[in-house]
Amino acid sequence: MDGSLLTLLVAIVGVGILLLVMISLTKKRAYTFDKENYQVDFLRIENSLQQGNEATYAMAIIQGDKLLDKALCEMGVQGRTMGDRLKKIGKEKFSELNAVWHAHKLRNQIAHESDFQPEYRQAQHALATYRQALKDLGAI
Repeated sequence: MDGSLLTLLVAIVGVGILLLVMISLTKKRAYTFDKENYQVDFLRIENSLQQGNEATYAMAIIQGDKLLDKALCEMGVQGRTMGDRLKKIGKEKFSELNAVWHAHKLRNQIAHESDFQPEYRQAQHALATYRQALKDLGAI
């Protein structure tokens, strides 16, 4: 009787350990960003935006979008494109998901419509949106 009781106890402990390992492997962990690097990168993007210099408007939007996409990728959000990653992450992480989508669509207009030129206020708004999104993720 003692041998079978010991075997049962070992089996229960083994199953318990196996369950703990499986839970720890499947549990989503909070990603820790190098906040200093993200802050420096974002500040560089903000400082590149110059009113009256239209070439900087589009570039600032594109760079802000790329920085947010980099953060999503580092978090391990799956998707082939940033749009796919935004769909995957959804409202759970962003305080203003619609604004993030709007900024990303503005970036797509810049990238895909050769005659599109954003206005200064659009670039400012997009950068403010990217800043908030990066804050929401904990990158800055």
